Amino acid sequence: MRSKSWPWVNLLTLGLLITTLTIVTGGCGNFNRAQKKLAEDTQSLEKENFDTDLTFNAVTLEEFDKQGRLWWKVKAEQASYSRDKKRAKIQKPKGEFYQDGKAILKVSADGGEIFQDGQRIFLRGNIKAVDTRDGLTMQGNELEWRPREDIVLIRNTVSGTRKNVKASAQAGKYLTRKRRLELEGKVVAEAQDPAAKFAAERVVWLVEKQKLLSDRPLQVERYENKVVSDRATAASGEMDIKTQVVTLKQTAQVSITNPPLQVSGNQVLWRIKERIISSTQPITIVNSREGFTLVGNQGDLNLNTKILNLVGNVNGSGGPRQSFVKADRLVWNLDTQAFEADGNVTYRQATPPLNVSGPKATGGIKDQQVIVSGGRVVTEFIP
Repeated sequence: MRSKSWPWVNLLTLGLLITTLTIVTGGCGNFNRAQKKLAEDTQSLEKENFDTDLTFNAVTLEEFDKQGRLWWKVKAEQASYSRDKKRAKIQKPKGEFYQDGKAILKVSADGGEIFQDGQRIFLRGNIKAVDTRDGLTMQGNELEWRPREDIVLIRNTVSGTRKNVKASAQAGKYLTRKRRLELEGKVVAEAQDPAAKFAAERVVWLVEKQKLLSDRPLQVERYENKVVSDRATAASGEMDIKTQVVTLKQTAQVSITNPPLQVSGNQVLWRIKERIISSTQPITIVNSREGFTLVGNQGDLNLNTKILNLVGNVNGSGGPRQSFVKADRLVWNLDTQAFEADGNVTYRQATPPLNVSGPKATGGIKDQQVIVSGGRVVTEFIP
């Protein structure tokens, strides 16, 4: 503050010397502690006695940093000051929050309070805060601005909207300098084109980079005509909003409706728009309808072309004949069940009993024809 004479009221001089109120914030702290502190401060403000003799209409309040740059500027329909002159209660505030002397957030609310030290502002009721740099719009019921820490805390429900993404949660913290929105409590982020939903207990939205991150168990859903077509789960992961690519980590699983498939692995990449699922680590594909299980060291599945490619220690088993195929590389057609296998191929079936091996193999499980070629071929008929 520039002086201790209540510098916030523009064009009004109160002439009152005030003892500076020291507020212990404890730094940024962790997310939950910050939200708890905001709740406690909000409750204490409700009990504060305000002096009706110090009430002004149509006022402008502002505060500056040590370099003389604006921290914030708020216009209010009415402002009333507490008896100890350390807090101001404001009605219908509208204003801007500044960073490095530039307005970064436009805010409005039903009411709020401002601390005498100018380092914290509370807003309550129909909160709206818009980032002027990229259009991120945040809404909620309670907000606290800490200009010294470049932090906006929002609790009692929060939503964030930018371009084709909308997110909601129980509480949030926006780091204005990093442009990082941290959401916690039943977080749901929805994207369009195609329609997809990203849900977890805690989500970090890197606004400028257009990414959603979660270090908690998550669920991602893809929609067609407002109906879930594919669903993925994992212990953690992230989503690139711009490219619609989801990276699923640890116990990742993608369930496909048509055809009925389940893809699982330790790390799976899901290209929602292209409907391609891939992994550079061991991957398992289960077709529940046809009763087949396919495994490989890595692979990719194109749900548009219905073609599966598996590479490295490939194994496939199942079907009415209890067939088994092993190879270094396998290309499998999900619709026709035709396949091409390369490298150390082994094929066997239970009915009728048959073992065949060789360098290459082509065939179809449905038409019960398998051709092994490319060099030395060994066929064994089991009586």
